Amino acid sequence: MILSGKAMVAGVMGWPVGHSRSPRLHGYWLESYGIDGTYVPLPVPAGKVEQALRALPVLGLRGCNLTVPHKEAAAKAVDRLDPAARRIGAVNTVVVHPDGSLEGRNTDAFGFIENLREGAPRWDATAGPAVVLGAGGAARAVVAALLDAGVPEVRLANRTRARAEELAADFGGPVTVMPWEWRGRALADAGLLVNTTTQGMAGQPPLEIDLATLPPSATVTDIVYTPLVTPLLAAAKRRGNPLVDGIGMLLHQARPAFHAWFGLMPQVTPELRRFVLEGL
Repeated sequence: MILSGKAMVAGVMGWPVGHSRSPRLHGYWLESYGIDGTYVPLPVPAGKVEQALRALPVLGLRGCNLTVPHKEAAAKAVDRLDPAARRIGAVNTVVVHPDGSLEGRNTDAFGFIENLREGAPRWDATAGPAVVLGAGGAARAVVAALLDAGVPEVRLANRTRARAEELAADFGGPVTVMPWEWRGRALADAGLLVNTTTQGMAGQPPLEIDLATLPPSATVTDIVYTPLVTPLLAAAKRRGNPLVDGIGMLLHQARPAFHAWFGLMPQVTPELRRFVLEGL
């Protein structure tokens, strides 16, 4: 659609940012709902995110998303954090308020749990422990979402144990740190397995894990979506486990951000999913 001089503008900051699917995603919604607005890529080098964020109100932008490597730095650069961002320690969404102040939000936990519930409607959070692989920013959002959903125990395994211990200490509650070499053993009686590492992503080594002890009823999800079916998901499929791919987390985490900037809560539809996947 043709923009007017009153067009609302938001974007995504990252370095690099050319791989981001967010402009395609938000552009689809803007076009579908007939909104006078646009969403643009904003390539911002590491170390420059605070400067870039402070330019948002000056330039009249409604806000932005943050992707690698800016999520943690953005949390220190904004004027205030919403409870989710404060708890997770990372910001993926910034909203510019009318007074020019910047609010940092985190919608990754929302996106993860919405994708899980949509993709595996029979999954019961209280049915068994969840095993989470990785301890980075994405893992923090996943752990927050699972604890809020009522998972009785989160078993956390990371190649660098100290990072997992730090995450567990920050969250408290039923988070048990497991040695990385025990990741296969941690699957016994689990109701959910979540991979938040980059292992299995295109160009990265596959995730090595023995699924032998994983119950056949346990749901397996991978936040990686390039490829859509990772080696982990392919192995779980051969065993008959319920699967949830990673593209839905991207789609659902964008909904609250779009609402904050453009005033409408969009929906995730099969048509949207196909459109975003066509760009991969």
